[in-house]
Amino acid sequence: MVFDFLKRAPVVVEKKASATGRVVAWGGSGRVAWSPRDLVSLAKVGFQGNPMGFRAVKLISEAASAMPLVLQDDTRRYDSHPVLDLIRRPNGAQGRAEFLEAVYGHLLLSGNAYIEAVPGAGAVPGELHVLRSDRMSLVPGADGWPVAYDYSVGGRTHRFAMTPESQPICHIKTFHPSDDHYGFSPLQAAAVAIEVHTSASAWSKALLDNAARPSGAIVYKGADGQAQLSTDQYDRLVSEMEMHHQGARNAGRPMLLEGGLDWKPMGFSPSDMEFQQTKEAAGREIATAFGVPPMLMGIPGDATYSNYQEANRAFYRLTVLPLVARVTAGISHWLSTFTGELRATRISFNAETVDVTSLESAGGWRELLAGAGVKTASISGSGVFRDATTDARARQIFFDAEMPRFQVVIPSFGEVEGAFQITAIEYAGSHNGEATYEMTLASAGALTFTAL
Repeated sequence: MVFDFLKRAPVVVEKKASATGRVVAWGGSGRVAWSPRDLVSLAKVGFQGNPMGFRAVKLISEAASAMPLVLQDDTRRYDSHPVLDLIRRPNGAQGRAEFLEAVYGHLLLSGNAYIEAVPGAGAVPGELHVLRSDRMSLVPGADGWPVAYDYSVGGRTHRFAMTPESQPICHIKTFHPSDDHYGFSPLQAAAVAIEVHTSASAWSKALLDNAARPSGAIVYKGADGQAQLSTDQYDRLVSEMEMHHQGARNAGRPMLLEGGLDWKPMGFSPSDMEFQQTKEAAGREIATAFGVPPMLMGIPGDATYSNYQEANRAFYRLTVLPLVARVTAGISHWLSTFTGELRATRISFNAETVDVTSLESAGGWRELLAGAGVKTASISGSGVFRDATTDARARQIFFDAEMPRFQVVIPSFGEVEGAFQITAIEYAGSHNGEATYEMTLASAGALTFTAL
């Protein structure tokens, strides 16, 4: 008895063809063959294979990651805070410098930087990880804004859902004039200049491989007007030239020519002389695209001490500081969504006075009646609601004009507890669906204060 599942199925040769294949593959001869413009190819050619691109990215990312960072609000600067501890050691494999250098590096190479938050024991994430830009795909919703991010590697895809309650991915991007979801990198703008610079370097190497000069000509003048070598003579001559007179190892070696052979050296043509200037011009374009003064990249120019100082100042003022401001603002806003803390706070306590000044007041100074007057407290702040229930409760208190008891905790200051009325509440929407609020509370009774 033979079971059907043991039978070998006939082999079917799979044929794949696209109706648009002939259109996509159309091309013409004699055209310049530029490298592909996808992220992986650009990074391989412009960063891994070009010293100018590599130096520009390293110079910016290392300078930006070394900038000192502080954590503060409207009233004070924090020396100790869970967020500071997280930034100092984002994960077990990276410290602060390595983590931020990876963020800035991906932003410069692809125009996008993706940071993953791993949940921790408390409200603050336990770890932060930088995800590769070439593996991340944005999933837009019906309104065009991102609702998820897909991370694909090794044939597997993991989806990070983006909801108002949970934002596991921080997406930082640069401006792109024709794409709503992804950023535009300096590497893309400098792609042509990188190709020219790489080709000029290959040209230089080819000249070195050929005794650092254009090839000359061996002229054969045989006896009785014979001007053609036999096949064996030609092969032998080519072999000796390749073995004994080409490459840096054979530079300067004298050539021994047999009877009838004459060497006619050739000088540099104008096009050969221009390749170095072309290479330097391409290097300047690469530096300009990244916002790095050419002098800092080692490109010949006015390399005086004064000019170098000014170039270094311009580099930090025009390139490093704006980049750091963009990234730190995005990360701080994103981290605040986990804690639900007020991002900007303002608290004030007031007491109306009773003036009892008279002609008998000492020295003509104003006198106030102790224990008299009306005391009020006002607290305002902005932030995000941690869940929909809290959001709905705040709205209900406002519209019903309720005055429940609140406990307001101000870190490193104190706790204020008592009845408050919500006198103002404002909402604002952000591009990723997050709703932020601004709320003002006014005291509606006696308050108690406990110092922390």
